Amino acid sequence: MQQININRNYKDRLFRLAFQEKEDLLDLYNAVSGRQYTNPEDIIITTLADAIYLGMKNDISFLVSDVLNLYEHQSSFNPNMPVRGLNYFADTYREYIEINGLDIYGEKLIRLPMPQYIVFYNGMKEEPDRVELRLSDAFLCQNPEENGCLECRATMININYGHNEELMDRCKRLKDYAVFVNRIRENERRGMALNEAVELAVNSCINEGILADILKKNRAEVCNLILYEYDEQKQLAIAREGAKKAGREEGREEGRKQGIAQGREAEKVMVIRNMAAKGLDPRSIADMLNTEEPYVKNVLNLLAEKVGKTDLEIAGILLNRNKTGKNP
Repeated sequence: MQQININRNYKDRLFRLAFQEKEDLLDLYNAVSGRQYTNPEDIIITTLADAIYLGMKNDISFLVSDVLNLYEHQSSFNPNMPVRGLNYFADTYREYIEINGLDIYGEKLIRLPMPQYIVFYNGMKEEPDRVELRLSDAFLCQNPEENGCLECRATMININYGHNEELMDRCKRLKDYAVFVNRIRENERRGMALNEAVELAVNSCINEGILADILKKNRAEVCNLILYEYDEQKQLAIAREGAKKAGREEGREEGRKQGIAQGREAEKVMVIRNMAAKGLDPRSIADMLNTEEPYVKNVLNLLAEKVGKTDLEIAGILLNRNKTGKNP
């Protein structure tokens, strides 16, 4: 089978970092699927380089035999994962058909790998061990006597420590990941600052051989990554709360719409601010967020010009400029 668009850049999220090696990814696949593959070269990475979602570049797509697997990690419950999966699988199949020279207009039935979509959840909100999310749940028409022509199912697996213990026993890497994240949270519950909680968790896990290989090799990267992700989640929560507050204070439908739009814009501003702080240039940020470079430059110019303004306030300025047609 021909290889599809191999992308080896797995370093922007801890979950991806933990499973960047084919041996570990195959072990995870066997644990989830109940299969017993032993050759890591059976895996063909198919992650699309251009399939990047705002703040969520954390998907791993790969072929094993004739099964196309999409694995995603989520730190908050998202009922819209099947919509994301639909878009992703459509793009992946399109590339697969093109690369393998398949004729979708011919009389012969083409053969495609079967899709499987797994979402690994480790958010703070309590969720069941497994939940099946369906694209059809989003359909406006919910008549049980009528079935739409399209469906996409995502199986959400809770990988918080204490959940899905049989699965954890089948995949040590996944269990180690759950233990590491849980130790950070336990340290925070004891009153430690986040950076101290992370450092202590890293040290204890290295001493006990838990994710020791990546924690030793990528210690600084892992610590910065966790601090960045926690800050990102905090800022997103603040932005969303600001949007709700703006809508409530206005008390009218237009005010609610404006508040929601401003909150979403603030999320973009926050991500751009954080990426720039990490040394990324406007073009790289635009590429990663799948947006226009002039927009990124506009945001960065505003951040430099309006020092001290919150992301929500910057978002309000951007939206007002768009409404009035003013150029930055």
